[in-house]
Amino acid sequence: MSDKRFSVVIVGARGHTGSELLPLLWKHPNFKVSAVGSGSAVGDPIKAHIESMADCPLAFSSITPDSLAQFPADAYVLALPNGHAAGFVAAVEQQNPNAVVVDLSADYRFDDNWAYGQPERFADQIRVSRRIANPGCYATGAYLALAPVIADVVETPVAFGVSGYSGAGKTPSRKNDPNVLQDNLLPYKLTDHVHEKEVSHQLGRDIRLLPHVAPFFRGISLTVAAELESPQNVECLLERFQAFYAGSELIRVQADIPEVTEVRGTHNVVIGGFTVSAKNPRRISIVAVLDNLLKGAATQAIQNLNLAFGLAPLAGLE
Repeated sequence: MSDKRFSVVIVGARGHTGSELLPLLWKHPNFKVSAVGSGSAVGDPIKAHIESMADCPLAFSSITPDSLAQFPADAYVLALPNGHAAGFVAAVEQQNPNAVVVDLSADYRFDDNWAYGQPERFADQIRVSRRIANPGCYATGAYLALAPVIADVVETPVAFGVSGYSGAGKTPSRKNDPNVLQDNLLPYKLTDHVHEKEVSHQLGRDIRLLPHVAPFFRGISLTVAAELESPQNVECLLERFQAFYAGSELIRVQADIPEVTEVRGTHNVVIGGFTVSAKNPRRISIVAVLDNLLKGAATQAIQNLNLAFGLAPLAGLE
């Protein structure tokens, strides 16, 4: 493994995803966190907000597009809400165009000038890109569950998704209010969800995503239903997925239906529960689970940085 270290600036690290990403980068053997931006905690010690950063001497900085020149780095990770990345990207383009930018928002996932940061499928493009759009959390699970069979899918596949309320962010709303969620399940954005558009764009065909928020904090379960061109059986589906992801260390394929508890706090995606209709064996169902804050966000950001800087694919994630 390389012992070279690269400087990285994180902008927007006070959200749930930033709080997962920052400790991973802080402990990473090949990255040096040089500055961390937060609009709401400027001057506060990072360790006062993130428990696992007790050994970090840094404080949150005020980092804006206009002040970015004061924070030179080899890489910038933007952990900002949708719609806020463009000013920072423009500043990097003007001041430090050779730096790597990893954007965790949806702002550049549809831009063909950016690599789509799904490492198990697009590693070759990511390795040679300076601009990487991290995938969405629902999109990661739905995409990986459909990729091995999408060439044979007829009609429009449907993904029924259930997420922990961390996916709704920190801004108070019904979707992250434990009192509203207690003994409850909230459907929302049942058409045209940005992750529905994202997966459709990346797969080259429409899918349906039906997202829901559950009372638990983190994790996603996606049940995907599709109809294929020819009759299937469970054994062949299992073998097909195992072969497709044979070289992907963070993706586990199993026969049993996976559950959120298997992946919560881990970097993995687990795909399983392959089911074939007895009445119509062209109809199949698949279940994918992942941690929305890790493999759905922070883990993939680390994988993308590793690829962009020619490091071991799982450096900092072992």
